[in-house]
Amino acid sequence: MRFGLFVPQGWRLDLTGIDPAEHWNTMLGLARVAEAGPFESIWVYDHFHTVPVPTDEAVHEAWSLMAAFAAATSRVRLGQMCTCMSYRNPAYLAKVAATTDVISGGRVEMGIGAGWYEHEWRAYGYGFPSAGERLGRLDEGVRIMRQLWAEGRASLDGKHYQVDGAILRPLPLQDGGIPLWIAGSGEKKTLRIAARYANYTNFAGTPADFKHKSEVLAGHCADLGTDFDAIVRSANYNVVIGETERDVRDRLEWIRSHYEPHVPAEVLEQAYRNFSTGPLVGTPEQIAERLTELRGLGMTYAILYFAEAAYDRSGIDLFTRKVTPALAD
Repeated sequence: MRFGLFVPQGWRLDLTGIDPAEHWNTMLGLARVAEAGPFESIWVYDHFHTVPVPTDEAVHEAWSLMAAFAAATSRVRLGQMCTCMSYRNPAYLAKVAATTDVISGGRVEMGIGAGWYEHEWRAYGYGFPSAGERLGRLDEGVRIMRQLWAEGRASLDGKHYQVDGAILRPLPLQDGGIPLWIAGSGEKKTLRIAARYANYTNFAGTPADFKHKSEVLAGHCADLGTDFDAIVRSANYNVVIGETERDVRDRLEWIRSHYEPHVPAEVLEQAYRNFSTGPLVGTPEQIAERLTELRGLGMTYAILYFAEAAYDRSGIDLFTRKVTPALAD
C-alpha cells in the first residue's frame, strides 16, 4: 500500500496557536518528515476559509504551497485534495501546475474536483453555481488541461470555458502530463468523469462505501471502454493512533480540547464524532487490520491526516514504525 501525508496548512484549524511567522517552518518540517519515508507524497487542501466553521484563523493557499514545496523538497510527490476547478481558469491552472512540475523535477499530482464549500465561494465572489454547472466546468477544465499538457496548445469552445490556441511552454516534465486525481463520490457525473480521465480516484473510505463506489466506477469504465484496473483508487483518512486504547482516548480528548475554543458546542460534537468514528482510529494492530481489509477491496493508496501533526509528531512516528511495515507491498 502507498501512503501520502497531509501537511497542516490551517484549513482544519491545525496551525492555531502557532505564530504565523513560524507556519512555513512548521509545514516544511513535516514535509521533510514525509521525505524521510515511508510517505510517497504530501498533500494540502485547496480552500480559503477554515472548517468546520469559517474563522479568522490562517489558511495558506494551496498552489503557493505547491511551488514552495517543489523547491524545498526533493523526493516526495506533491498533491492537492483537491483543487477546485472554478477557483482558477483551467488554462492558467495548467500553466501553474506545469511550472511547478518543472521546479519540482516532475513530482506534481493534479487533484481536481468540482468544489463544494459555499461560504468561501460566495465570499470570494465566485457565486455558487448549481452542482450540474460545477461538474460541467470540471469536465471542460480537465479536457483543456489534458490538451495543454499533451500538446502544448489547447482550443475549446465550451459551455463554460473558451480557449483559442492557448500555448503552454514548457510542458510538464512528466511523460504524458501531470497525473490526474479526480476527487469526489458523485455516482452519475463525478465518477463518470473519473472513468474517462483519471489516473487516480479519491472517494469514500469506509469498506462498504468504498466497495460500492468502486462498483459504480467500474460500471462507468465498462460503458466508456476505459480500463478500470488502470485507475488507482485512493481514500483520505483521519488517523487517531495510540499504543493502547487509553492512548487513543487521550488523543481524541486532545482533539476535542483543541477545537473547543474555535467552534460552537454543537459543531464541536460533530467534529469529535468525525474523528472518533473513522476506520483508522485505534492501536497500530487495529489500524493495520482495517487497512488490510481495505486493500483487499482495492484501496491501494491512503492519504493520511493527523490532527496533531503541527504540535506532536508521535502519532506519525508510531504509524510509520508499526503500521506501514505491516502493509508494505
